[in-house]
Amino acid sequence: MTSSAITLRRTIRIAPLLDTAGAWLLALIWVAPLLFAIWASLTPSGQALNFSGEVRLTLENYRSAWDAAPWAIYFRNTLFLVTFTLIGQFIFCTLAGYAFARFDFFGREFVFVLVLLQLFILPEVLIVENYAMVSRLGLFDTIAGMGLPYIASAFGIFLLRQAFKSVPVELEEAARIEGCTWLGVLWRVYVPAAKPTYLAYALVSVATHWNNFLWPLIVTNSPDTRPVTVGLSLFGAPESGVNISTISAATVMVIAPLMIAFLIFQRQFVQAFLRVGIR
Repeated sequence: MTSSAITLRRTIRIAPLLDTAGAWLLALIWVAPLLFAIWASLTPSGQALNFSGEVRLTLENYRSAWDAAPWAIYFRNTLFLVTFTLIGQFIFCTLAGYAFARFDFFGREFVFVLVLLQLFILPEVLIVENYAMVSRLGLFDTIAGMGLPYIASAFGIFLLRQAFKSVPVELEEAARIEGCTWLGVLWRVYVPAAKPTYLAYALVSVATHWNNFLWPLIVTNSPDTRPVTVGLSLFGAPESGVNISTISAATVMVIAPLMIAFLIFQRQFVQAFLRVGIR
């Protein structure tokens, strides 16, 4: 065997090891801030940077963080916000995706492209206009005012259109023969077939609006309507006193529901987007 062939074989063997090492390195870099936040939240005040192994771990920071702010109200507001937004998105995106997938009307592709152009517009660009519209509707400092600008999602319309287009037309024809209306076909045929896509989109939507900060900060004024992101920013403000351990405990409390949801539904999440990509 020539030296070039031996070198090639060694290179082929080393390449998977390098890929694995690179993947682990990227994963470690990505998860390092989260691990530090968890570590800091369990250490006494002033000991967050002590990695000697002699630190006494405690849950006192979580109790102090919970008592220092109305977190129950913040979590309630965030839950109402993501629920209101998700229900609105499911209704509008389902109807729009169904229309683009199954109805043949003049200019359908052009209108669909116009809808997708929304993906190229940053939400921050529309803040002034959204603020004026919410004020005119009398929804300032309300849950509806925070969620209303996001219920017509181009991303959701695209996902559901792709999911509906993959449903065999024969199922729709059979439902029509049985006497179903167009809405009956949508509810009994297309929605059940797209359940994995709905689940994946729900995870994306909930994560996005759970972490949304700038718009809720602008459109809310009182603790009775603030979500957890705004509450966390006020809790960690310098004028409130900086305690890394307590702030880390509050941060872990805020992100814990999303982490748990993703760990539970990660397989369905990945599979749904793989199906959409293949279509």
